[in-house]
Amino acid sequence: MKSSHTARPDQTWLRALMFTIFGSTVLVVSYFQLYFSHLGFSRAEIGYLYGIGPLVSVFSNMFWSMASDRYKTVRKVMIILLAGQLITGVMLANATTFGQVFVLVTLFYFFYYPVYPLSDTMAITTANKYGRNFTSIRVFGSIGYAFFALSIGYFLGSFGPGWTMWVCIGLAATTLLIGLQLKEQPSNSSSKMDLSGLWAILKRRDVLTFFGCVFLLALGHRMNEAFLTLTLKELGASEGLIGWSLLISSVSEIPVFLLLSKYGNRYKELPLLAIAALMYTIRLLLMSISDTPAAVVAIQTMHSVTFGIFYVTAVRYITRLVPDDYRATGMALLTIVWSSVSGLLGGTLGGLLLEHAGRQTFYLTAMSFCLAALVGFSMKLWPGMMNRN
Repeated sequence: MKSSHTARPDQTWLRALMFTIFGSTVLVVSYFQLYFSHLGFSRAEIGYLYGIGPLVSVFSNMFWSMASDRYKTVRKVMIILLAGQLITGVMLANATTFGQVFVLVTLFYFFYYPVYPLSDTMAITTANKYGRNFTSIRVFGSIGYAFFALSIGYFLGSFGPGWTMWVCIGLAATTLLIGLQLKEQPSNSSSKMDLSGLWAILKRRDVLTFFGCVFLLALGHRMNEAFLTLTLKELGASEGLIGWSLLISSVSEIPVFLLLSKYGNRYKELPLLAIAALMYTIRLLLMSISDTPAAVVAIQTMHSVTFGIFYVTAVRYITRLVPDDYRATGMALLTIVWSSVSGLLGGTLGGLLLEHAGRQTFYLTAMSFCLAALVGFSMKLWPGMMNRN
């Protein structure tokens, strides 16, 4: 009886945190680009600004997550990161030149990216502690993303993109206040992380091939994500319609999260990952031939069977591959491959492709990366199918 009572505040505050930090995701992923365009930056410059953060996050994710594993604290690290976002957000609101924005966005991303693997780590630990499924907490991030995608879209449509950073400051302050209410979730293991043990895990063939396939899939995903709002804007979409597009994609993943939460364990991870890669390939092929905002918005519903299937399954797979002592670091590695390195290449390569080769070539190139990931996951799946025969 006591455990169910104490579980409620732990999970409630963590769900509230998921809700608000994904509001920041809406801004950073979708509206920062429009804000930079409002400041007068070119598409190539916007691509560089999108890409530099993921480059820095390669180091920041590992630094903060390894510190969390080593000192057995997620909560304290989260509070430092959220405070850093608030301070750098205030500084960004007063920056206007490309040089100033470049430096400050780099610093902002140092605090921004590590929040996500650490919040997932806390959600996994909390869910395991109370016998719940990780997705029952993580789904509140999708709900938050949907809410903020629509509300921020209409707010900025009414007041203009110049308010973007002030919305960011408000979200960062709210999230920090929620973060202060979180309780530390102790690890099941009392031993400190050993780097030699981590290196032994990373050298395993199944781990390397998994991250290789994730990287290819992530390139296609990040290219689409980085320039979706600019694509819609060029096709004549309003900020409100862009908000609806983001709302549709985030809402569409919620039922998939819930279904996989309830029935996902009945299916093996590799077939589900292959299905997600196939759906990504089809999604980006359709994007390459779409020339109206309505068509692009309709294609966003495929977010459910692309990212929705991939994310839940990848988290499940990585928690099976990596021992509990390395959980935060394992999630950080997944984030680095899925967001950081791929975000760097997707932003810089995507910006150059879109500017010099056009939208169709841009999306066909993104599709080719997802097709390669499909082949990779299928090849990992093939030996198991042969063994059954």
